[in-house]
Amino acid sequence: MKTAVSGLEKEFPSDVKAENLNAREAESQNVIKEAGFKTHGLIIRNAKDEIVWKQADHTVNMKKVRAAIRKLLDQNSAGSR
Repeated sequence: MKTAVSGLEKEFPSDVKAENLNAREAESQNVIKEAGFKTHGLIIRNAKDEIVWKQADHTVNMKKVRAAIRKLLDQNSAGSR
């Protein structure tokens, strides 16, 4: 998963920042709790740092992740017109 997430920065250059957190660290535990995850997952945040999409644990589907990113980018470009 870590490689796939990091690859999103290359797939969406200058639009996506990927960050992998260690779920055992205290700060990461706060993020996990905020997202409502039991142990881990994937979160997409907007430019305001708000969670706009999430998928928990081992259910992460990278096709859905890419679709969510494209949707957010489309919304951002429509709003800037």
